[in-house]
Amino acid sequence: MRYNVVKNADEIINNSNYLVKRPAEYKGCWNKVFNNNNPICLELGMGRGSFIIEMAKENPNVNYIGLEIDKSQIATALKNASDKKLNNLKMICADAKDIINFFGKEINTIYLTFSEPWPKKQDEKKRFTSESYLRLYDRIFKKNKHIILKTDNKILFSSALESLSNYWYCFDKVSLDLHNDERKIKNVMTDFEKQYFKEKRQIYYLDASFKG
Repeated sequence: MRYNVVKNADEIINNSNYLVKRPAEYKGCWNKVFNNNNPICLELGMGRGSFIIEMAKENPNVNYIGLEIDKSQIATALKNASDKKLNNLKMICADAKDIINFFGKEINTIYLTFSEPWPKKQDEKKRFTSESYLRLYDRIFKKNKHIILKTDNKILFSSALESLSNYWYCFDKVSLDLHNDERKIKNVMTDFEKQYFKEKRQIYYLDASFKG
């Protein structure tokens, strides 16, 4: 699925109340951004924001932050959220590698939804479930570690299972076909996923945690 270039992306980004323009200033005090002490969930690579926006709508007592590096995608996400009046939603335009500059130990859950799979062996360190990223997550999780991942890419999923297992995560749920899973796992679909659902494409899912 390709995204259109948003010509006025900078204007949308600069004028949105959902965007946190200087996230490093709030490291360790995101509870003040949301004006509450509710759990904080972070989606890395949120794309056009359909997942994080819907999660914020469904769970008003949980705070959500979506991070995306692509300006056109985050501009679209900001437009999609503009009329929703969601006090529990914020967005950041930045590289995921910089998250340790934005957060102290205050994140409860990290969502990885249809992340770039980087299928080639030489690119595996770029995957959001590589050990280098897991070490970054260690520095921002509040206490217990909790990662939820969805992908249509078998290589990424297999790599994630291995990497998380080697890092001593436990798998609370694993599904090789999320949409046809008999357990009826609660699921909010992303834009990619909605298209894949129409195509009857197999979706892989995992819910992993490490209780420290």
